[in-house]
Amino acid sequence: MQYAHRTHRPRHYVVDGAPSVRALEFLADVLSHPLNAVLLLGGGLGVLAAAAAYLRYRPAAADVRALRSTLAEYHAFLPWMLRLAVGLPLVGAGFAGYFFSPSVAAPTRVFQVAVGFFLLFGLATRAVALVGLVAYVAGLAVRPELVLASEYVGGFLGVLLLGAGRPSADHLLQQVAAADGTVYGRFDPLHPLVSKFNDVVGPYEQYAPTAIRLGVGFNFALLGFWEKLANPGPALAVVEKYDLTALVPVDPGMWVVGAGLTELAVGVLLFVGLFTRATAAVAFVVLTTTLFGLPDDPVLAHVTLFGLSSALFVTGGGPLSLDDRLAAVAEHSPLATSTE
Repeated sequence: MQYAHRTHRPRHYVVDGAPSVRALEFLADVLSHPLNAVLLLGGGLGVLAAAAAYLRYRPAAADVRALRSTLAEYHAFLPWMLRLAVGLPLVGAGFAGYFFSPSVAAPTRVFQVAVGFFLLFGLATRAVALVGLVAYVAGLAVRPELVLASEYVGGFLGVLLLGAGRPSADHLLQQVAAADGTVYGRFDPLHPLVSKFNDVVGPYEQYAPTAIRLGVGFNFALLGFWEKLANPGPALAVVEKYDLTALVPVDPGMWVVGAGLTELAVGVLLFVGLFTRATAAVAFVVLTTTLFGLPDDPVLAHVTLFGLSSALFVTGGGPLSLDDRLAAVAEHSPLATSTE
């Protein structure tokens, strides 16, 4: 299948110099093939039918309850999961020489490595998360392409809201400072400030899942729409470079449209908090497929999405989500169910 090309050749950190393709002409060309149209329409209707059937018949309800009960026990590990999800890629980005996103090269090694290690150790965690968030927002104002790493907003806010948790240097030092008769407790300048800050943030900790899913959802939707549907040229080049049609024998355009719509749907569902746990699991599968399908793709650039998707699988949609609304409806109707 041939697609109309522009002369502009944008840079992409997986495929450089890929020709731009007119998005509307490309989409019309893909959908003009009956097999592609049937696959896309059938897939969309299949997903909607499965969702409606789940809401109506509640299959495996006992399994879902057992899963939620077990995952509730994992909440104590969420701060640690978030610190790893944000800290590790920051250290990697610092040593690799890019600022949050591989598309933005910058000599910020010391800053990013320092922020990353502080988060990994769990030292001054909330303050460091705030510094990282401010740095990202400031960088975004100068380099708009950093929006492609917007999942960091959800990650930093999640760490800021939940704090260091355990195990962490913050928890260790606070316990030592609070113990009677300790030498460290006599001159510790941080423990009183940390305690006051925790008292201020405490009432808002419940919104950590909301912040995380908004960040991850926006990022998935952006990547699906902007990097594939609106600018299919680089995505087509990726399909050609890695011979992805040999893995799934469909038209290259169908590969791009299918991947774009999948990421867009995942992003929208996470953003509104509908079927959050199931969607987070799909997001994890999509990321894993990318990891193994694109062998020279910078893995560290996706670690944050991996970690935050895992965190959402544990938490579910949280407050201000459609899942939460449906759960409230379920309390008054025997036919309704929570979709998390």
